[in-house]
Amino acid sequence: QVQLVESGGGLVQPGGSLRLSCAASGFTFNNYHMSWHRQAPGKARDLVALIRSDNSVFYTDPVKGRFTISRDNAKKTVYLEMNNLKPEDTAVYYCKAAFFLTNYWGQGTQVTVSS
Repeated sequence: QVQLVESGGGLVQPGGSLRLSCAASGFTFNNYHMSWHRQAPGKARDLVALIRSDNSVFYTDPVKGRFTISRDNAKKTVYLEMNNLKPEDTAVYYCKAAFFLTNYWGQGTQVTVSS
């Protein structure tokens, strides 16, 4: 049974930091490209950052220089370190695993940036 379980979300003040985790099970984690996406109320779900199976990374412009994606294949976990958070980072953050035409999604974790 495939599972992606996100954790680490919460309420943080502008300029603060959070670290999200996504624990995977039920598939061969090492083979999959892992990514974080986010969806703000009333908006589409957008890619935030991607780490491929070869550990190469990609960041979208709004988070470049502030967020860091990493993975631990031994723990089957992908992380998103978020620094200098802004109110516009407020969203539900989702973890995704992708391998060719197969995609798995987690249930999401809420991140709220507010003073």
